[in-house]
Amino acid sequence: MPRPRRRDTPPPRTGPAEKDVLRGFLDHLRSAVAAKARDVPEPQVRTPGVPSGTSLLGLVRHLAHVERFTFLGEETADWPGTFRPRPGETVDSVLADYRDACERADAVIDACTDLTQPVARPGRAAPSMRWALVHMIEETGRHAGHADILRELIDGSTGR
Repeated sequence: MPRPRRRDTPPPRTGPAEKDVLRGFLDHLRSAVAAKARDVPEPQVRTPGVPSGTSLLGLVRHLAHVERFTFLGEETADWPGTFRPRPGETVDSVLADYRDACERADAVIDACTDLTQPVARPGRAAPSMRWALVHMIEETGRHAGHADILRELIDGSTGR
């Protein structure tokens, strides 16, 4: 029988500036994704829950790559491979990598004083910081929904 659903708290209302609102939503979603993978035992955290092969650990690993690509300009040669955790990776190591990617991305976001300015992407067309933030909210939100479903399939846990 499914556990009762907990009420999620909304993203923080961090301030009147557009960047603060966007960061508030992004940070809320980042923490939701990390919370879904935290405390899930092996092998369930890396076991695909759907035919596409997606796992909780794979989602977090993928989002770390997307953060680094979007805000730091780091290239990824194999996007589908970012969804597959490596044998030596653990929940703690993948969450630490995700946290590091988010902190490095936050430094770039914090340094931006004008959301119309491009995010540095060597050798590629650079989107504006506004676009990058909205894209990262969309990407993280979509995968947070996937993580909700995968976690519920593992142990019935729902909500944040």
